[in-house]
Amino acid sequence: MKEILKLSNQLCFPIYSLSKEISNAYRPLLESLDVTYPQYLVLLVLWEYKKLNVREIGELLHLDSGTLTPLLKRLEAKSLVNRNRSTIDERIVEISLTHKGASLEESAECIPKQLKEKSSLTDQEQIQLTHIINKILNTIKT
Repeated sequence: MKEILKLSNQLCFPIYSLSKEISNAYRPLLESLDVTYPQYLVLLVLWEYKKLNVREIGELLHLDSGTLTPLLKRLEAKSLVNRNRSTIDERIVEISLTHKGASLEESAECIPKQLKEKSSLTDQEQIQLTHIINKILNTIKT
């Protein structure tokens, strides 16, 4: 077997495995909010930006509308977001937090710290890792 094809030599596999494990680590932390990890990501961007359209959320989360639309519908069914057509352009769906969705922000404040403790990374290591991951993302996307 060629060295380059060994699983242990693949960059993608540890990243894939880490992604799965991080999602699994979030699951018990998000139970009290009654949201899934992808729903939590949507809430994070809405807590930051307050109101975005579907395209903007998709760009921020690297999700296509086919994935995002059902996710947003489930958040709306939980009364966490409002989905409204733009008054300027009906093709644009604007997403904003409901009072219930906004109120979850305070409950979620402890979650990043809890996950960081599980990772055992120092602040500097987390900054470095985030920088490297973003460098790879920005390079591969183009």
